[in-house]
Amino acid sequence: MLCKRTLLRVLCLLFITVSTAASATDTASLPAVWTVQEAVGFALDNSPDVRIALQRIKGAQAAVVAAQSAYYPSIGLSAGYGRTNNPMYSFGNILNQGQFTQDIDFNNPGTSDNLNMTGSVQYRFYNGGSDEAGVRAARAGEQATHFEQQAIYSRLGFEVVKSFYSIVQAEENVQARESALKAIEVSLQAAKARFDAGDLLKADLLNLEVQKSRAAENLILARHGLELVRRGFLNLLGLKQGSAEIDTAQQARQAVPEKPTYEQRPELTRLNALLEAAEAKVRKARGGYYPSADLFGSYQVDKGFEFDEGSGNSWMAGVKVNYNLFNGHRTSAEVNRATAELAEIREQRQKLELAFNYEIEQASLAFKQAEERLQVTKKMVEQAVESGRLSRERFKEGVTLASDLIEVENRLTDARVHNLMAKAARRIAIADLRRAAGLSQFE
Repeated sequence: MLCKRTLLRVLCLLFITVSTAASATDTASLPAVWTVQEAVGFALDNSPDVRIALQRIKGAQAAVVAAQSAYYPSIGLSAGYGRTNNPMYSFGNILNQGQFTQDIDFNNPGTSDNLNMTGSVQYRFYNGGSDEAGVRAARAGEQATHFEQQAIYSRLGFEVVKSFYSIVQAEENVQARESALKAIEVSLQAAKARFDAGDLLKADLLNLEVQKSRAAENLILARHGLELVRRGFLNLLGLKQGSAEIDTAQQARQAVPEKPTYEQRPELTRLNALLEAAEAKVRKARGGYYPSADLFGSYQVDKGFEFDEGSGNSWMAGVKVNYNLFNGHRTSAEVNRATAELAEIREQRQKLELAFNYEIEQASLAFKQAEERLQVTKKMVEQAVESGRLSRERFKEGVTLASDLIEVENRLTDARVHNLMAKAARRIAIADLRRAAGLSQFE
């Protein structure tokens, strides 16, 4: 009993050690600091959405193989053993086994048994083009799944870039809030010195204390926002945990499309493939109006044990033509349904083109607006920095009121935050413009 417990403990420790080592290896394989290109590449390899798309591609490929099976013959083998005293079946067994004699009573041939083994081949060489249309529909469906994967790549790549630059913005926002808090603390020290010297009112000192509390609260909110965007970043990468530290020094430049159009959008090419599949399905449904023709052949072995040496072999081959004169309007209903699906996809394509054209215009305007905002906010920061410096000097000298200093500090913080937002908006606008044009995020 003791040996068993010892062995169990050793196995448990070994399992824990291996599991810990595997986890350490997985964590070690992740970058400690992410560049935007590394993040996009990792997301495209590990996102659940991408893995779902890959499974859909496998399913579509299997559908193609299933459709192509119509081009091959059907081959079957069967075997069975039975005993009977039914006159018709018993007489048939006797004939198949080659045991017929003139003294057999047709009405009562007696009990017979039979071991039957049959091999058969059947090949449909014509069915009104239905098989060819089915294969075309399956291949077009497979192409649609590939384009769907490209669409997922496009959306996911944009979301990762957007999340990356949101982290950049959030980190710089934290820095701006920290700078604002430090500036208020410096001004508060000067205010306390003036208050101790009797050169500042208690109300002004309290106003600066309140402003310091507000700056501290804004810093807490900024840090919380940074943690949220980092968590969203890891979620896009398909990670439950890990480091969300980013490398802002190696940000890859993204070229701005000169004349963006939506013709390269994978969603549109996917719909074109679905349109081709729908047209093939209409042709497949119309195949029900045509006859079908089959070649068939079989070889049969019969062996009996009731009669000595009872056995016989036979074969059969021929051509069979089938034509359905009436099936309750089933064929016409299938044609109507396939035609309706085709018309629906055509309308979806037109709707998608209108939506993509609007996205191009929207992304172009967003980029133009971000460019203009960046220029304006840059000047705002320069002016606010200089104004803040002068106001602090004047406040130390007792020339400026505390309320005026607070207002100047607020304007400086707002100018920095707006400038950071404009920088992030420009980068995100470029990424969105590339997505809207059907381009990858990085060349």
